[in-house]
Amino acid sequence: MTITAIMVKELRQRTGAGIMDAKNALKENDGDIEASIDWLRSKGMAKAAKKSSRDTAEGLVGVYVQNGKGAVVEVNSETDFVAKNVEFRKLVNLIRKEALANGTVEGLLNAEVDGKTIRESITEKISSLGENITLGRVGSIEGTNIASYVHTSLEEGMGKIGVLVAYDGQESELGKQIAMHVAASRPLALSADEMPQETIEREKQVLTQKALDTGKPESIAAKIVEGGIRKFLSEETLVNQKFVINPEFTVQQVAEKENLTIKGFLRYQVGETKS
Repeated sequence: MTITAIMVKELRQRTGAGIMDAKNALKENDGDIEASIDWLRSKGMAKAAKKSSRDTAEGLVGVYVQNGKGAVVEVNSETDFVAKNVEFRKLVNLIRKEALANGTVEGLLNAEVDGKTIRESITEKISSLGENITLGRVGSIEGTNIASYVHTSLEEGMGKIGVLVAYDGQESELGKQIAMHVAASRPLALSADEMPQETIEREKQVLTQKALDTGKPESIAAKIVEGGIRKFLSEETLVNQKFVINPEFTVQQVAEKENLTIKGFLRYQVGETKS
């Protein structure tokens, strides 16, 4: 398979690997980006650990919370210039509010507001702004309380990163702080129990290969992998992460101090897609 400069560039952006290391990884894995990431990580050459990718999409993330329910949407444009346009922001504002009642992309596109569908409103903005606009994704979450946070906010409820955290207990400023933590720390799951099994198995494969490459016996490698998985889960699950505001405690520990129970979270970042 021909290894292109674009493939090398994407792999380097996602892993921090050098040019030759990225090329070699792609050659060893027939151009498969995900397999190349794992190969680089098993060789200790990759910095990236999260199973995510980025494309060149611009746009905004919008969040909206009302009566124990929160919605988050990603609306994409071709350039950041259009994303900052006031007309584009009006469109995102309309979509984020309507998302509370429509939890799927297709349902939201077909929802009517002021006599026209969201799809028609998007088409109008494409015509007036001269740039392609798409509704990338939509998600919702429910709970006794919903905390929201928008990073690099252009105006209320919209920016480049949007987070919602659902929790039980009394409404607290800690909820907002945990949402800020999620924006900064990018947890993959709420807890170890909710981490997708395929993600854990993939991590095991990388850790196993890395241990065996050092010449460790299989019995020792198995123990190394077991410890590595514990470390992975502590670093990548929200409740077990060190709280960014006070790293002496985990998120779970600070929540328990205020009698809060975290039920779930959503984190959207412009241009980011989960693989």
